[in-house]
Amino acid sequence: MLYICIMPKKIQLLDAQQADQRLTRLAYEIYENNIDEKEIVLIGIIDRGEDLSKILKKKIEAISSLEIKLVSLKLDKDNPVNAAFVKDFDPTNKSIILVDDVANSGKTMMYALKPFMHSIAKKVQIAVLIDRQHKRFPISSDYIGLQLSTTVQDHITVEIEKGKIIGAYIE
Repeated sequence: MLYICIMPKKIQLLDAQQADQRLTRLAYEIYENNIDEKEIVLIGIIDRGEDLSKILKKKIEAISSLEIKLVSLKLDKDNPVNAAFVKDFDPTNKSIILVDDVANSGKTMMYALKPFMHSIAKKVQIAVLIDRQHKRFPISSDYIGLQLSTTVQDHITVEIEKGKIIGAYIE
C-alpha cells in the first residue's frame, strides 16, 4: 500500500526588508499617537514579541525624543493564565504598548492584560507585526504591520535571528 504525505507549503508573507519597512511604519504611528508623552513602555511578550519590542525601541528612538522603556512579559501561550512581568514593574500611570509577533484569536493579548488588573495604567495599546483577524476574544490591535485573513488551519511564523527579522511565513 502506498501512502502519500502532503507537506504544507511554506509561503513567504514578508521578507526581511518588507518586515523592516512595516516596523518603521509602526514606529512612526506609535510616535504620532504618543507624541505628547514623555515616556512609553514597550512590553514584549517573550520570545518574538520581546524581540520586536527591542527593534521598535530603536526605531522610535531614531525618530523621536520619547523615552522608551522595555519590559518583558512571560506567558505560556498554551496555558496563559499566569502572565507576569519578568522583573518588578508598576504600570500605574504609564503609557503601555503590548508587543507580539502575530495576533490570532486575541487570547494571548487578553491574558497578557492580566498583570494590569491591579493598577491603573494611563493607556494600553497593542502592536503586532501580523494580525490574522480570527478574533474569539474582544481584543483588537492598535498598530498592525500586516493584516490578512487566513484559514484557522494556517500557521504563521515570524523568524527572528540575532535581533533581526528574517521573514514571516504562512504554512
